[in-house]
Amino acid sequence: MKKVYYLSTCNTCMRILNELTLPNDFKLQDIKTEPITAHQLEEMKNLSDSYESLFSKRARLYKELDLKNKTLSEEDYKNYILEYYTFLKRPVIIHNNQIFIGNSKKVVDAAKKAIHE
Repeated sequence: MKKVYYLSTCNTCMRILNELTLPNDFKLQDIKTEPITAHQLEEMKNLSDSYESLFSKRARLYKELDLKNKTLSEEDYKNYILEYYTFLKRPVIIHNNQIFIGNSKKVVDAAKKAIHE
């Protein structure tokens, strides 16, 4: 599978997409206009080993819901991501059986390398 889950209103996501120069066989999914499904999230979890690794603790809603003071289970992370797209750490880049989560330079560089090998 070759796919990118991103947010078109996020400048960082858009900058990274431009940086990656993706081949035409990649499918792009704007999670705001085309929400992720439980099946898609399950696929991401299977590649990353946990829902927590896909969960963004930097989202404004994380503070608003006071989640930092709660103990969240894997099921909680899954449900929050499915309910609020802002909780998905973005972008999520899937290249064959590799997953690259988030926007750190290290992750983006690794994704670039894998895509253009």
